[in-house]
Amino acid sequence: MASSVGDINWLIGGPQGGGINVAAETFAKALTHGGYRVYAYIEYHSNIVGKHSYYRVRISDADRRSTLSRVHVLVSLDEETLVGDTHHEFPAHRGHVHEVVPGGAVVYNSRVGFKPGRDDLRLYPVPYAELLELALKEFGREAERNRFRVVQNVIAVAASAAVLDFDLKALTDVILEGFKGRRAEAAAINIRAAELAYEYIKTHFPDDFPYRVTALARRNGRRPLLVRGVQAAAIAKIKAGLGFQTYYPISPATDENVYLEAHQRRYGFVVVQTEDEVSAINMAVGAAHAGVRAATSTSGPGFTLMAEGIGFASMTEAPGPVVFLWQRGGPSTGLPTRQEQADLRFALQPAHGEFSHIVVAPGDVEEVVHDAYVAFNWAERYQLPVIVLLDKHLAAAYVTLDDLDLDDLPPADRGLYYSPDGQPESAYLRYAFTETGISPRTVPGTEGGIFWTTSDEHDPRGHITEGAENRVKMVAKRMKKLEVAAQEIPLDVKLKVYGPADADYTVVGWGSTKGAILDAIDELSAEGIRINFIQVRLMRPFPAAELKELLSRANNLILVEENYSGQLGGLIAEQTGMAIPSKILKWDGRPFTQEELVEGLKRVIAGGPATLTVSHLQA
Repeated sequence: MASSVGDINWLIGGPQGGGINVAAETFAKALTHGGYRVYAYIEYHSNIVGKHSYYRVRISDADRRSTLSRVHVLVSLDEETLVGDTHHEFPAHRGHVHEVVPGGAVVYNSRVGFKPGRDDLRLYPVPYAELLELALKEFGREAERNRFRVVQNVIAVAASAAVLDFDLKALTDVILEGFKGRRAEAAAINIRAAELAYEYIKTHFPDDFPYRVTALARRNGRRPLLVRGVQAAAIAKIKAGLGFQTYYPISPATDENVYLEAHQRRYGFVVVQTEDEVSAINMAVGAAHAGVRAATSTSGPGFTLMAEGIGFASMTEAPGPVVFLWQRGGPSTGLPTRQEQADLRFALQPAHGEFSHIVVAPGDVEEVVHDAYVAFNWAERYQLPVIVLLDKHLAAAYVTLDDLDLDDLPPADRGLYYSPDGQPESAYLRYAFTETGISPRTVPGTEGGIFWTTSDEHDPRGHITEGAENRVKMVAKRMKKLEVAAQEIPLDVKLKVYGPADADYTVVGWGSTKGAILDAIDELSAEGIRINFIQVRLMRPFPAAELKELLSRANNLILVEENYSGQLGGLIAEQTGMAIPSKILKWDGRPFTQEELVEGLKRVIAGGPATLTVSHLQA
């Protein structure tokens, strides 16, 4: 009997710059429109074109939060997808045929002389070029085959849709949407090519593939959303009233900035591409002082250049900016397009000296929306820079959501403003000492609100001073704001527990590992293993007391992180005095898959090593 879904992993591979992004995302959107829940993620090289890239699309009738290692349908746009890179001592990849489950499908160009080396696969050789030629001939465009060569991607996707028995019209509707009413003939050629590929599979191969994705009823009768992390962050910024965004191009942050650039006129904010990250942070600090909600987005190397500007923002008690740090593999240029969680310590102390700033690390798209939005409230309420710590996995992953829940976000909090109330101009003290450490601020043009500010230590009026008594009071004033924030930020934003309180095993993690951890826990719980998850989200001010109480009641702690040293584990030990004895770590530039984490947790539970290293090469 054919399976309706459960979990099906579809993977397309091909040369970078060859259109696999559009092909995979078109299929993912069609599946979402057809009622399925999708989790999609791309792996790509940092060069522009040529190298092998691949896109995983996890298809389910229930929400999923991570990728799978196993593949049910493999779609090949080049030979390397099948056999891998055979020209290097340490190949970038070994091909994907070994990932295909027994009975799984391989859709590939029939011109490739492919021998899988195993007899438990269903092979679907498809004449990509010939089908394209047929489609072009119908439109009298045979002479332009090179121009339309990329349409072979549509042929490959449509062929795989036929293997899965997915509705052809749902696919062609999304293809048509992609052209947005323009280039009508090109849209028609793509649609006709998809139809020919679909018909080819149905005509030449048995219709008995064991995995099917026929149409499902939509939840609430509404079309769901397919959202990436960079889009979620940008949308939340717009909802928060973003006024000014700066950036210098750097992966994976660039995609967020490009998305904002496309919407700045419609929503009335300004995006500036600066000459470097030093300018980006300083312009954003200036904009925050000027009274607009300001932000900048970057990755590790760019964040390095922002260190002095972040310290300047904290010293001058600017109401921002909000800095979005999209982590990637480091150090230096490192792995520009790969995943890592190694900037936690950096985000906690990005500049010299001791200063106040907030660091929050969302774990999924919904939390990206919330944290990106409230970060502006925190920046203005506490008058300090806020770092939203994200990563390449969150940036690139597409996930199906019913709604972004923008209407459930809290009201805007613009913080404490100075009101002259007939006071003389000399009465205003920008850095007045207060019980909370928060001084009333003004924006340019406020009557009686002129102030002086400097990056040097200063007195309540903002004038430079090196007096010892003033220094002691000013440092305490700035740090007091973190104490107030720690009291006011809700507990469920600081940390959260998933699963039974009396579990036999407790996983501790942060950031985008959340998805794989929750999916792995679901699988292990179904096998009778009582396990829960403590997600730490607020990194500064760190919820040490609340976390220590949870950890002291937990059994058999296991740390999960995507870095070499277990940075959150070190922070927990420093702040609570409690060391987590078992660690599952990964730092090969790829996120945890569900299977990798399930296997790792089982090994630790069975008495495996205290520190277990997971790598994609083991898959």
